[in-house]
Amino acid sequence: MQASQGTLFGESLSEQGPDIGYRGPTACRVAGISYRQLDYWARTGLVEPSIKSATGSGTHRLYSFRDILVLKVVKRLLDTGVSLQQIRIAVGRLRERGVDDLAQVTIMSDGASVYEFTSADEVFDLVQGGQGVFGIAVGRVWREIEGALATMPTESLGDEASGAPMAVAGDELAARRARRQAG
Repeated sequence: MQASQGTLFGESLSEQGPDIGYRGPTACRVAGISYRQLDYWARTGLVEPSIKSATGSGTHRLYSFRDILVLKVVKRLLDTGVSLQQIRIAVGRLRERGVDDLAQVTIMSDGASVYEFTSADEVFDLVQGGQGVFGIAVGRVWREIEGALATMPTESLGDEASGAPMAVAGDELAARRARRQAG
């Protein structure tokens, strides 16, 4: 049994509402990157927050589960020496996929190029040809992120406008009740 409340209530963290997200420091912690990297990647369009962009000094970005998944994949690609240019191409391909499709993707690289596969046969063909050096199973990264985010605070777009306190993952039931009563 998984210890995630989202799973307990029949909803995984990746299926949260479109206005529920995570602030930059949480995204950094889970993806294993510095805030400086996060800021640079957002400003250059590599991985932008899909829920809320910063609109000036003192405003906060909100990252979705999918955004954090892509951040962690980018970090892993960088750690293995893939160029930022190739990573931008890979991120573009990941953006084109639906959320459900991401869990089925394996990303492989020979250090120069990045390849995306959805079947074991495709991976085998690349490795057999002697080209593949490493691979990232996005589904495995997905599960790692779900586990890490299960105890992290979330925030709703409405929280800032209403002055309501940030929803805390540890009190998910209360947050769900409040959303039902409000809507």
